[in-house]
Amino acid sequence: MSDVNAQISETIANNEVVLYMKGTRSMPQCGFSSRVVSVLNYLSVHYTDVNVLEDDRIRQGIKDFSDWPTVPQLYVKGEFVGGCDIITEMTLSGELDELFDDKNIGYDKDASDKIREANTQEE
Repeated sequence: MSDVNAQISETIANNEVVLYMKGTRSMPQCGFSSRVVSVLNYLSVHYTDVNVLEDDRIRQGIKDFSDWPTVPQLYVKGEFVGGCDIITEMTLSGELDELFDDKNIGYDKDASDKIREANTQEE
Protein backbone atom coordinates (compact mmCIF):
# COMPACT_ATOMS: atom_id res chain seq x y z
CA MET A 1 0.00 0.00 0.00
CA SER A 2 2.95 2.35 0.54
CA ASP A 3 3.57 2.54 -3.23
CA VAL A 4 0.01 3.86 -3.64
CA ASN A 5 0.60 6.41 -0.87
CA ALA A 6 3.84 7.44 -2.55
CA GLN A 7 2.06 7.84 -5.89
CA ILE A 8 -0.71 9.93 -4.29
CA SER A 9 1.82 12.03 -2.34
CA GLU A 10 3.83 12.65 -5.51
CA THR A 11 0.75 13.70 -7.50
CA ILE A 12 -0.37 16.09 -4.77
CA ALA A 13 3.15 17.50 -4.31
CA ASN A 14 3.75 18.03 -8.03
CA ASN A 15 0.46 19.78 -8.84
CA GLU A 16 -0.93 22.93 -7.25
CA VAL A 17 -4.56 21.77 -7.48
CA VAL A 18 -5.58 18.12 -7.71
CA LEU A 19 -9.07 16.66 -7.90
CA TYR A 20 -9.45 12.95 -7.23
CA MET A 21 -12.75 12.10 -8.85
CA LYS A 22 -14.91 9.50 -10.54
CA GLY A 23 -14.31 10.04 -14.23
CA THR A 24 -12.44 12.92 -15.81
CA ARG A 25 -12.98 16.66 -16.08
CA SER A 26 -14.36 16.13 -19.58
CA MET A 27 -16.53 13.15 -18.58
CA PRO A 28 -17.39 13.08 -14.85
CA GLN A 29 -18.92 9.75 -13.82
CA CYS A 30 -20.95 10.90 -10.81
CA GLY A 31 -22.97 13.94 -9.84
CA PHE A 32 -20.68 14.95 -6.97
CA SER A 33 -17.58 14.87 -9.15
CA SER A 34 -19.48 16.74 -11.84
CA ARG A 35 -20.42 19.51 -9.42
CA VAL A 36 -16.84 20.08 -8.27
CA VAL A 37 -15.58 19.97 -11.87
CA SER A 38 -18.24 22.52 -12.81
CA VAL A 39 -17.09 24.89 -10.07
CA LEU A 40 -13.40 24.57 -10.92
CA ASN A 41 -14.01 24.88 -14.66
CA TYR A 42 -16.34 27.87 -14.25
CA LEU A 43 -13.72 29.58 -12.08
CA SER A 44 -11.04 28.78 -14.71
CA VAL A 45 -8.85 27.01 -12.15
CA HIS A 46 -5.94 25.03 -13.61
CA TYR A 47 -6.07 21.60 -11.97
CA THR A 48 -5.06 18.00 -12.42
CA ASP A 49 -7.83 15.42 -12.43
CA VAL A 50 -7.24 11.85 -11.30
CA ASN A 51 -9.84 9.27 -12.29
CA VAL A 52 -10.15 6.86 -9.37
CA LEU A 53 -12.25 4.50 -11.49
CA GLU A 54 -9.15 3.58 -13.52
CA ASP A 55 -7.34 2.04 -10.54
CA ASP A 56 -8.97 0.42 -7.50
CA ARG A 57 -5.76 0.89 -5.52
CA ILE A 58 -5.99 4.66 -6.03
CA ARG A 59 -9.75 4.63 -5.42
CA GLN A 60 -9.27 3.11 -1.96
CA GLY A 61 -5.83 4.61 -1.43
CA ILE A 62 -7.02 8.22 -1.62
CA LYS A 63 -9.70 7.49 0.99
CA ASP A 64 -7.08 6.00 3.31
CA PHE A 65 -4.59 8.78 2.52
CA SER A 66 -7.00 11.55 3.53
CA ASP A 67 -9.02 9.56 6.05
CA TRP A 68 -12.05 10.82 4.10
CA PRO A 69 -14.61 8.19 3.02
CA THR A 70 -15.79 9.65 -0.28
CA VAL A 71 -14.66 10.94 -3.66
CA PRO A 72 -14.30 13.60 -5.06
CA GLN A 73 -11.46 15.02 -3.00
CA LEU A 74 -9.84 18.37 -3.69
CA TYR A 75 -6.25 19.21 -2.76
CA VAL A 76 -4.76 22.70 -3.02
CA LYS A 77 -0.99 23.09 -2.67
CA GLY A 78 -0.74 19.80 -0.81
CA GLU A 79 -3.62 20.50 1.56
CA PHE A 80 -6.78 18.40 1.60
CA VAL A 81 -9.70 20.80 1.23
CA GLY A 82 -12.72 18.49 1.13
CA GLY A 83 -15.36 16.86 -0.98
CA CYS A 84 -18.37 18.09 -2.92
CA ASP A 85 -20.43 19.51 -0.04
CA ILE A 86 -17.46 21.34 1.46
CA ILE A 87 -16.37 22.78 -1.90
CA THR A 88 -19.95 23.89 -2.60
CA GLU A 89 -20.24 25.60 0.80
CA MET A 90 -16.81 27.21 0.45
CA THR A 91 -17.73 28.51 -3.00
CA LEU A 92 -20.97 30.06 -1.76
CA SER A 93 -19.40 31.56 1.37
CA GLY A 94 -16.34 33.00 -0.38
CA GLU A 95 -13.96 30.75 1.57
CA LEU A 96 -12.78 29.07 -1.63
CA ASP A 97 -11.77 32.50 -2.98
CA GLU A 98 -9.85 33.15 0.25
CA LEU A 99 -8.09 29.79 0.00
CA PHE A 100 -7.12 30.41 -3.64
CA ASP A 101 -5.94 33.92 -2.76
CA ASP A 102 -3.91 32.67 0.24
CA LYS A 103 -2.32 29.91 -1.85
CA ASN A 104 -1.76 32.13 -4.92
CA ILE A 105 -3.98 29.98 -7.15
CA GLY A 106 -5.30 31.73 -10.24
CA TYR A 107 -9.05 31.82 -10.70
CA ASP A 108 -11.74 34.03 -12.20
CA LYS A 109 -12.93 36.27 -9.34
CA ASP A 110 -15.80 37.65 -11.44
CA ALA A 111 -17.09 34.14 -12.08
CA SER A 112 -16.87 33.41 -8.37
CA ASP A 113 -18.92 36.52 -7.60
CA LYS A 114 -21.47 35.47 -10.23
CA ILE A 115 -21.95 32.07 -8.55
CA ARG A 116 -22.69 33.73 -5.22
CA GLU A 117 -24.92 36.35 -6.86
CA ALA A 118 -26.97 33.68 -8.67
CA ASN A 119 -27.37 31.63 -5.49
CA THR A 120 -28.35 34.66 -3.40
CA GLN A 121 -31.12 35.55 -5.86
CA GLU A 122 -32.56 32.03 -5.64
CA GLU A 123 -33.15 32.27 -1.91
